[in-house]
Amino acid sequence: MPDRRISEVKHCGDLLRFGLFELDTEAGQLYKTGRVVRLQPKPFKLLCLLAERAGTLVPREEIQKALWSSDTFVDFEQGVNFAIKQVRDALGEDAERPLYIQTVPKRGYRFLAPVERVSAQEDDPDDAIFRPPTDGRLNKLLWMHVTELKLAESQRLARRALALKIGAGAAAILLALLAVFLFLR
Repeated sequence: MPDRRISEVKHCGDLLRFGLFELDTEAGQLYKTGRVVRLQPKPFKLLCLLAERAGTLVPREEIQKALWSSDTFVDFEQGVNFAIKQVRDALGEDAERPLYIQTVPKRGYRFLAPVERVSAQEDDPDDAIFRPPTDGRLNKLLWMHVTELKLAESQRLARRALALKIGAGAAAILLALLAVFLFLR
């Protein structure tokens, strides 16, 4: 298998679009709906590698070779996990309900979203890196709506969990007050 280093990602003014995001490989920037999303260099390289290979499994060993040179001594497992966590945070993703990055335990990661490459010279919507067999524009629109729905569902579940915690806390307080009242009677 060839050694695909992240330095091989084309830096020719290409934008990689997926969901609400644009990844500018030349400028080293990630944008969400036109606004810059902060991402450190290693997680940015990792996101580039995954987006470039959307739809395919990228083995952990390949990620290690892409992010660290052979003479670098680092806790690779912890480093990759930390970089993945930073990428997920930047994308607003929950590892339990992945929208963009699927973890394949002990093997690697797969970028799930369809990615559209937009060259600085031309804006060709049919020049996609990974595209299921549907029209690219329709696929992007559907993916954006799916993403929005999944994020809304995650927020709803978080609010529900908070409400349950508050309710359980209130019930515990009421039981404690009732026990004190009965004890003092």
